[in-house]
Amino acid sequence: MHPASTSIKAFGVYVAVTGLALVFAPALLLAPLGVPAPTEIWIRVLGAVAAVLGYYYWACGVANLEAFFRASIKGRVAFAVLAVVLIALFHAPVQLLLFAAVDLAGATWTAAGLRRKAGSPQ
Repeated sequence: MHPASTSIKAFGVYVAVTGLALVFAPALLLAPLGVPAPTEIWIRVLGAVAAVLGYYYWACGVANLEAFFRASIKGRVAFAVLAVVLIALFHAPVQLLLFAAVDLAGATWTAAGLRRKAGSPQ
């Protein structure tokens, strides 16, 4: 197993569970963050997309797809940057930084796994 695969699978579980919470009980997830749950369908659509994305992470982790591991680092850093932009320019709730922090932590964990693999004898 690739050293980064555990981080990818763990992140996949996090994203899938978060997505399912947004589909079935958005208020349960958002209320503790002080964010009122939207009444429009879009939060549930976002949750469905996140749940599927979480599955993709899991499947790529199981398959040890190193190219995906590398791409996910850039994607998760990009999400964190975009979260800051959304807060600064569009008045998104500052609590979005919590999700950005999880993405950055996951990206860091995956990058560390890739470095471990690169340093291991072949």
